Amino acid sequence: MFLLTLLVTFMSVFHSCSKNNNLHVYLPGDIMIGGLFPIHQQTNRTEDTVHSMPSFRFNIQMLLRTQVMIYAIQEINQRSPRLLPNLTLGYDIYDTCGDVSLAITAALQLLTNQSDPQKCLIPTSTDSSSPQPETKVVIGERYSEVSIAVARIFALPSVTQISYASTSELLSKKYKFPTFLRTVSSDRFQTTAICELLKYFSWQSVAIVGSDDEYGKYGTDSLKKLFSDNNICVEFVEILPGDFSENSKTAGDLIEKINVSTAEAIIMFTKDRNVRIVLEGVIKQKLNRTWIASDTWSTSPEISKIEGIESIGPVFGFIFKQNDVPGFEEYICSAFNGSTKSFLSHCQLSQINFEDDTECNCKTSSQKIRKVNISVDNTNIYFNKNGDPSLGYDMVFWNPSKSKEGDDIRKIGEYWPNEKITFHEDFSQWRKKDTVSAFNCSSRCKPGERLILKSGKCCYGCISCAPEEYSLGNGTTCTHCNETQYSPVNQRHTCVNKTEEFLEWTDPFSIILITIAVFAIVATVVIAIIIGINCGTPIVKAIGSCLSFVEVTSLLLGFCTAFTFIGKPTPNSCVGIPLFGISFSFCIACILANLIQILHGFSFDPSVSSKIKRLNQPVAVVVIIAGVQVAMSLAWLLVVPRSPVKVPKPTTILHQCSMSEDSSKFFAATIVYNSFWGFVCFIFAFQGRQLPDIYKNASLITVSMVLFLIIWIVFLPIFLTMEGKYKPAISSAAILISCLSILGCHLAPKCYIMLFRKELNNQNAISEYIRKHYERKEMPLCSMRLHLSLSTIHVRSTPHILPVAHKLCLY
Repeated sequence: MFLLTLLVTFMSVFHSCSKNNNLHVYLPGDIMIGGLFPIHQQTNRTEDTVHSMPSFRFNIQMLLRTQVMIYAIQEINQRSPRLLPNLTLGYDIYDTCGDVSLAITAALQLLTNQSDPQKCLIPTSTDSSSPQPETKVVIGERYSEVSIAVARIFALPSVTQISYASTSELLSKKYKFPTFLRTVSSDRFQTTAICELLKYFSWQSVAIVGSDDEYGKYGTDSLKKLFSDNNICVEFVEILPGDFSENSKTAGDLIEKINVSTAEAIIMFTKDRNVRIVLEGVIKQKLNRTWIASDTWSTSPEISKIEGIESIGPVFGFIFKQNDVPGFEEYICSAFNGSTKSFLSHCQLSQINFEDDTECNCKTSSQKIRKVNISVDNTNIYFNKNGDPSLGYDMVFWNPSKSKEGDDIRKIGEYWPNEKITFHEDFSQWRKKDTVSAFNCSSRCKPGERLILKSGKCCYGCISCAPEEYSLGNGTTCTHCNETQYSPVNQRHTCVNKTEEFLEWTDPFSIILITIAVFAIVATVVIAIIIGINCGTPIVKAIGSCLSFVEVTSLLLGFCTAFTFIGKPTPNSCVGIPLFGISFSFCIACILANLIQILHGFSFDPSVSSKIKRLNQPVAVVVIIAGVQVAMSLAWLLVVPRSPVKVPKPTTILHQCSMSEDSSKFFAATIVYNSFWGFVCFIFAFQGRQLPDIYKNASLITVSMVLFLIIWIVFLPIFLTMEGKYKPAISSAAILISCLSILGCHLAPKCYIMLFRKELNNQNAISEYIRKHYERKEMPLCSMRLHLSLSTIHVRSTPHILPVAHKLCLY
């Protein structure tokens, strides 16, 4: 009943806010203490207040705070012995209505003619014969944006301002607000406390609702930075405008965001009037979430008693450390006692005559207040260099009330700056640490999995780690295995050693290549023996005589290089391709020298014969062509030698010979060089395919060169694009086929004749074949004799043709 009386009385004293009224209570004294309290709060900020009076809501909490100030001053004045001998404290308390403009007006009223910081006495007003005492300290205001505005005014005459609720971190900047102090901690500690709460419950996603004022903006920015540093995902941030109302589009959009949000907690860091609008919309939509309240509304009775508030879900909040004021409750009860008379006596304007003016130095006063360090009711009170106290926070939790509508608010823990959150024992069982909230859309990953963004901004699901990664579970990322290890598909929680990969000797492909190479080597040795036995016969002379042994030796070396591509690469085995380039260049050079001999022997055109004669130098041809390739291969081996390298693959380590950019150039040069001379051989052989050659040298060489060119045209794209252990096998196969094409087309048919067609391996058979050839051409013998006589010198260069020419000239 006494609270109802108190409310009616104060409503009669603090009239409805208007820009034409000075809303305040006043008690004269030797030293005046100003007060700024938002006892009324404007509710319809979007309405036109120029042509109509705005509506205000009465705030009983602010009313009680003014009474605490009045009670404290009264205790100082009435205590015996006197705390301030010969001095009486007075107060001048204004209702700011939470409005910056009204607060500035009140501040100017408190500081009338106090522009001199060294002489802060208020001169006698024009309508009074008594001097006005000075205002030395101002208590207030509640809201940070209002305190920031009036703090700039109070700083001019160095009047100390002490706020009881403004928490904006901006106010800690002394170079901007040198005379501002407060009895509550900065928002920096409050935002840290909120972050610690999220970490305690292992919540990974939040939403933040702030407001377009100093309190909301600085608090929101501080939260975002803290969450970023602690890997807490912010799903969305909503900054409410100054004209925010329940009918605004912003309100509807915000409710929709909350409806679809998967945030584990929604932080409301804004004024209580904004919170009320939002929560009323949440109740209408029947939404249930976890909420975190800032100090502005964490203990608000108006919000906690909203109809249906118990349905919105758990609410955690932070309030400043508070102690009960001894005797205040008795003071309130006795002050009214069913009557307003005793209370109104405090509110009458009276005048007191002073014998002497009491001077004050405002700068000195401010400095002394900042040095205060006292203990009251086991609470140590002092200000740090930023004017902030050392007090912590109590954490509260809203419990649905069983006896009445609304929520009961109870303390469940506390937070001290630079420490961890501690919960009371009775609450610690309500939720265990690491519990995931009902709205957590992120999964806890099993061993071998990691989190990945699924939908929205903070929703994560689990996927398996990559083959080169592993995880032990409950982690957000996978850890890389080292280069020699990987994680199997069904064992992504560990790393195992990779298997070494190369073309093993037991591989089926290797066995095929080895079999072919051994067969080719044996065949080459047999052919060499046959050629050696028949060294003086016409057929051996027809394939180049001594050059045939060079050709056989080069083919034998080519077949042997096929083995260098099988097995684990070593520095010695990586010389396979350069060695093949050398061996094959000797082989092609011998074939080309043999073709030049054939063309020279059967050329009856003197002009053509003279040109071929200059080329008919077998040893020089072989030395020059092979010598260039030998020099190129030696440069390759000396400048950029191929060496064994390990190439990490997902599950294996591939052993192969390196192929750097410079090495690739030598490789390309080797292939192009041998292919060029192979093409030249093809041209010469194609030109001599109609000559009367009983052994078909030119025709068979044409076939072998075509096979060689086709093989390497097909091989190159495959070699350049293929990866894996079978890449060397392709090289080995290409070398074997190239050498076999020459062995089978050029040398093997000659051995067949030497073994099974010996009748063709004599001079008579050759002359008869040539005679019949020209008879088929219907070429007169006398003409042929003439040509032969003119080309006797040419015949000398082809020994097996010389006897034939003599016989033909006898006809």
